[in-house]
Amino acid sequence: MARKATTAKAPKQTARPAVRRASKAAAQPVAARAKTDTRTEAAAAALAATKDTETMQDTINKTAAQAESLFADYNSRAKAAFDKSAKLFDELNDFAKGNVEAVVESSKIAAKGFETLGQDAADYGRKSFENASAAVKAFAGAKSPTDFFKLQSDYVRSAFDALVAETSKNAEAVLKLAGEVAQPLSSRAAVAAEKIKVAA
Repeated sequence: MARKATTAKAPKQTARPAVRRASKAAAQPVAARAKTDTRTEAAAAALAATKDTETMQDTINKTAAQAESLFADYNSRAKAAFDKSAKLFDELNDFAKGNVEAVVESSKIAAKGFETLGQDAADYGRKSFENASAAVKAFAGAKSPTDFFKLQSDYVRSAFDALVAETSKNAEAVLKLAGEVAQPLSSRAAVAAEKIKVAA
């Protein structure tokens, strides 16, 4: 009986190391799997973090590119507007200068024309005075009233003809002078109309 008990104890002792080995073997793959799962999860988390970082970096790069494009567009538009304003200011300055030059030229033409008209009027007055003096001398030398009235009517007729001729000449001269005075100003008006037409 003692042997039976020994035999029975022996298998128990052999069974224990086998159970231990089996539990160790069963426990090892779970631990290895747990390590592998942990590594896979860590790798997946690292990959997700890398993707998020790349997405964020792409977003930052796109935003920076858009901002740079926006500022470049703004700068180019501002520069174009400034250049256009400077050109417009120069054109207005040149136009105003041209207007002043036209007024000065017109004033010179008017002054010269009035000077000529004044000289013509002085010449006419001098001639009229000389004719009147000659007529008075002729009147004084008249031998009869008939001669006197004939001399007087001849003088009046010639004085009237001279006056009509001088008035016609002065009217033509004034009209011509008015056209010459207005010509520089009308040229500037035509330039202004052309600029308005181009601007519209």
